[in-house]
Amino acid sequence: MIGRIVLALLVQLAVLLPAAAQGSADGFPRQLIKIIVPYPPGGSTDPVARTVAEELRARFNQPVIVENRPGAAGSIGTDAVAKADPDGYTVLFHTSVITVDPSFKKHLPYNVSKDLRPLAQVAIGPYLLVTHPSLPAKTVAEFIAYARANPGKLNFGSAGQGSSGHLIGELFGLQTGIDMVHVPFRGGGPSIQALMGNEVQLLFDTVTASRALAEGGQIKALAVTSPERSPLMPEMPTMRESGMSQGFEQVYWLGFFVPAATPELIVTKLSDAIIDIVKQPKIQDWMKLQGLVPRALGPAAFKTVVERDIETWRTVIRDAKIEAQ
Repeated sequence: MIGRIVLALLVQLAVLLPAAAQGSADGFPRQLIKIIVPYPPGGSTDPVARTVAEELRARFNQPVIVENRPGAAGSIGTDAVAKADPDGYTVLFHTSVITVDPSFKKHLPYNVSKDLRPLAQVAIGPYLLVTHPSLPAKTVAEFIAYARANPGKLNFGSAGQGSSGHLIGELFGLQTGIDMVHVPFRGGGPSIQALMGNEVQLLFDTVTASRALAEGGQIKALAVTSPERSPLMPEMPTMRESGMSQGFEQVYWLGFFVPAATPELIVTKLSDAIIDIVKQPKIQDWMKLQGLVPRALGPAAFKTVVERDIETWRTVIRDAKIEAQ
């Protein structure tokens, strides 16, 4: 008899719990939404996160705050969202760096593919291939020829081991067959200083960070890595226009994630709102001034980008024999 009662209760719970979850999703949002940025305040991700948060606040008529939770190269804030209640009230704003973590970090406390759900991509940005002005190469093709004639004699810098600049530099070497030595620095600023001082001869850096130095002649820009030219440097050719294969088109992106078990209705409400915001002309104009290209993608398309990039960097890390840390 007791067994039948327990079974009946379990059946009722199985019916009621999804209904309760659906009811909660129907009224979403009812309270404050927290967007976690896993980096310190003032970084390049902050302005975009805060701009979208302000627009969401007006749209939902609920508080939307941005909380910076740095540490462990972004892992602490990311882990907080991965382990948060999947109710839509804790959202992660991250960059494409998150796709490097599964292959580069040995003891990651979360699984990017299983614990997080891509919500919406909002923008992409190109990298700029820059060299020291003393190098004779004026084009990417000329640089490749020069590097092949001087194997092992050129250094390329980056903001650190496993950084985007490091991996893009390794990919460049793998695709062209040139032999360069990687020199990691503690951040983008020191790596640029090293390039200007000719400690390294090549760097892949963001357009926003390098444009002024390139225009001032302190460094030499050869190409952007995006599929299309940068609105900030429309005269600069793309890597593809410079003869590189389509597979070298590399950009960094910015996007939102939620815990994997977040209900579909909440995912749809959040992603639709974010995409509508990004499509506003005033937001697009503002992003372009930041050196970004607006790129609104929903959950399915964004997931495809995330999984593709995870596989790309897994392959590069393996083929370049980069040791996980």
